[in-house]
Amino acid sequence: MKKFFLLLLTLMATSTNLAAGDVIGRQTPPETARRLTPELLWAMGRIGSFAASSDGQTAVYTTTYYSVEKNKSRSLIQRLDMPTGRTETLTPDDSSESGAVFLADGRTLLFLAGGELWTMQSDGTGRRQLSRTGGAIGDFLPSPDGRRVIVVRDVAQHTSVRAKEADLPLSTGIVADELMYKHWDTYVTAAPHPFVCTIGENGLDEGVDILEGEPYECPMMPFGGIEQIAWSPDGRQIAYTCRKKTGTAYAISTDSDIYLYDIATRQTRNLCKPADFVPPAVETTESLAQQAVKDVPFAGYDQNPQFSPDGRCVAWTSMARDGYESDRARLVVMELATGKTHFISEKFESGVDAFCWAPDSRTLYFSGVWHGRTNLYSVTLGGDLRRLTDDVCDYSLLGLAPDGKTLLCKRQSMSRADEIYAVDLRGRARQLTDENGSFYARLDFGEVRERWVKTTDGKDMLCWVIYPPGFDSAKKYPALLFCEGGPQSPVSQFWSFRWNFQVMAARDYIIIAPNRRGLPGFGMDWLEEISGDYAGQCMKDYLSAIDDLKREPYVDADRLGAVGASFGGYSVYWLAGNHDGRFKAFIAHDGIFNTEQQYVETEELWFPNWDMGSAPWKRDAAGRQQSVFEQSPHRFVDRWDTPILCIHGQRDFRIEYTQAESAFTAARLRGVPAQLLLFPDENHWVLKPQNGILWQRTFFRWLDRWLK
Repeated sequence: MKKFFLLLLTLMATSTNLAAGDVIGRQTPPETARRLTPELLWAMGRIGSFAASSDGQTAVYTTTYYSVEKNKSRSLIQRLDMPTGRTETLTPDDSSESGAVFLADGRTLLFLAGGELWTMQSDGTGRRQLSRTGGAIGDFLPSPDGRRVIVVRDVAQHTSVRAKEADLPLSTGIVADELMYKHWDTYVTAAPHPFVCTIGENGLDEGVDILEGEPYECPMMPFGGIEQIAWSPDGRQIAYTCRKKTGTAYAISTDSDIYLYDIATRQTRNLCKPADFVPPAVETTESLAQQAVKDVPFAGYDQNPQFSPDGRCVAWTSMARDGYESDRARLVVMELATGKTHFISEKFESGVDAFCWAPDSRTLYFSGVWHGRTNLYSVTLGGDLRRLTDDVCDYSLLGLAPDGKTLLCKRQSMSRADEIYAVDLRGRARQLTDENGSFYARLDFGEVRERWVKTTDGKDMLCWVIYPPGFDSAKKYPALLFCEGGPQSPVSQFWSFRWNFQVMAARDYIIIAPNRRGLPGFGMDWLEEISGDYAGQCMKDYLSAIDDLKREPYVDADRLGAVGASFGGYSVYWLAGNHDGRFKAFIAHDGIFNTEQQYVETEELWFPNWDMGSAPWKRDAAGRQQSVFEQSPHRFVDRWDTPILCIHGQRDFRIEYTQAESAFTAARLRGVPAQLLLFPDENHWVLKPQNGILWQRTFFRWLDRWLK
């Protein structure tokens, strides 16, 4: 659940034609605005893809704007003059376009509009539509010489859900014979496949499906993007990520592999497993941690391959254990001639996020989280590690500039949304875009402070504390405990357009966001202490954080709230029955209320198998369930006495909306003040502008009612 941002960027960059009068573009906050509001948050531009020309003088990037009034978004391609920082918009007023990249000539752009592939000159002229698929293209990747392009299109897939009856085309019924009949927010009747197409005078040809006849997906759903596919430098081979499983086998496993496809022969080989590999039998209702699959090579997530510039090696990120999606992602390099592999990021005690090769094919650069910050690193093939930046921010590595000496990144913090930066190999950062500068100039933001808290078992825990603008230590403020989701996503320097700390602080709340047990960036022991122990030390860590903060004279200990989503929602539901009167208000979004219910409702069953240990009907010799079921939040409803707001999306297949309905019903039957906010058209996130505003208004009305 940690890779949400890839899908979010895709959703924000949806290409649609706009009707007259629906033009949406850059907005400016009013002169009188001094504090961030939900409406201003939705008015800000959101930067997506970025690509530089071969000479390094020009770049293009995508910015998405939203209109709350029209309940729509629009994505624009912006041209950036790198030396001067001047920008201009290339997208016409009546269009939405995204994903622009330069072709090999350095002058032609390839981009998506309305689900079709187009080209234009880098000044926006000479537009030409290459594909005519009825809007079926979801992503693309041009070959190094620009003569071919991989396009991602859906193909029918009926391994779990049966095809519609031919004479009942209007039927809405879903007939499922296997697991993984639904995923994230979609019933699975199609799978994305990469097609290799040739660019000719008449546009694109039909292309060759490199997964022809296979019911698998590439990129992997629901969060995979074009980073899961790579061209070799000579354009003769393609490396791609795929989990070649369906049904129950797919639902319980994270074992994806890297495959090498030969353009000329159309032959494929698995780089992670021997040709005669046969997967061992497994017990489907138990964690894979101690089953025979633990001895399989490259048993977990292997994804995001990249060829070295000299073409001799392929690197990718690799997780060692099957069924554990939050395992440490290590950087592995394979010599293609010999098949030898080397794990080169072992000195980095956290996971590797995005990475890229240096021009010499002997060094790689990557971003990774450590102590609540995501910084940039270099590592040699011999494993020599060097930290390039030590900034209080989150960097997301985009790639290497054409000069081979500058890293191109997106950078955000709890006080700034993403902007594009250039970072040299000494760690010196230069801002290239200023998409939301007018907002920052007219708004007052609260200070973000690092705070280390002693836990009940004597450990030191990093917390971020966000203060209201104009904070006055002589006053008393209500405070919020922020409970992170994941359950193993970092509380780093992220900027959220919904769970935004500065919007909360602007309402005169102090927020404490702890990096409790189970979060990455503090070593593997800290990360893994949450598995199988949802109600254990991580909950004690939450209480340690709020207890430490409320000792401050400026915190009103009688006006404390706890808020969170996903596992953070579970945390709120559990704390509601175990907080000993600390809190006066709770908000749980898309949270797990009943862990037994969750086990049989969620679609990715590797997750509850790993984190909960086994199915709830499995008991030990003493007749006991796994502790995570015995400590389920719903078992403590008899202690609920504090107002609670339950929020959920009805298209959320990760955690079904019945969890929120059950919690709300339980609270009302207990006589506890409660409110239920359901979104019939939203998934695990709230993505539509007016829904987002309603979410924020309901959120703050509830807090203000009980804490002010």
